[in-house]
Amino acid sequence: MPHRFFIDEAAEDVVLEGEEFRHARDVLRVGEGTEIVLLDNSGYEYRGIVTKADKKQMSVHVLGREPGTREPKTQVFLLFGFLKSADKNEYIVQKAVELGVTRIGVFASAYSSAYLNENKLARLNKVSKEAAKQCLRSIAPAVVSYPDLESALDAATEENKLFACEFCGGSEVDLAALRGSCAIVVGSEGGFSEEEFALARAKGFAGVSLGRRILRAETAAVALTSVVQFALGELR
Repeated sequence: MPHRFFIDEAAEDVVLEGEEFRHARDVLRVGEGTEIVLLDNSGYEYRGIVTKADKKQMSVHVLGREPGTREPKTQVFLLFGFLKSADKNEYIVQKAVELGVTRIGVFASAYSSAYLNENKLARLNKVSKEAAKQCLRSIAPAVVSYPDLESALDAATEENKLFACEFCGGSEVDLAALRGSCAIVVGSEGGFSEEEFALARAKGFAGVSLGRRILRAETAAVALTSVVQFALGELR
């Protein structure tokens, strides 16, 4: 199967450079005459062949394009509280992309104790691209940061709005009957405060329980995403 690389914009002839070029040359040993696939986040996949490779870039001639077949049919927006562990944040992003999430947001909340900067956000977007290539998606969901929970909640315009909360007293919606686009909100270490749950409900979010056991934040994010995607038919 041809290796896959993200580019800024598709054309008849494309120059592969920067990080994607270095990965192609140094890790995958791609050279002249190799057939590859280019992705521009449009949903299309571009078959191309490397016509020239030097120390700084590769020239690729595009042979044709076709729509990707691995993108989800329903929009799902995952919002999660930024965690102290970089590995756990990356794990959530990686698994969300594999499960078919279309948007990803990270935010700070009352119990957050981690600081998100531009370098960390750039790293999460890199993880999204790597995961998209690995699972054969045509689009790498952008990871966007929000300064607080309220701005994160306001960014959700989906038909269904789900707020994972351990003290909500049971799910207020039937997850098995979900239809249409979904926004999923999961907290950081320590979960949410009563005031944050009230804010979410005021903005149209329904409380969701993940059972009697307390899950780690990264487990909750992946578990709820999986349940939602199964209900929507993405895992069948």
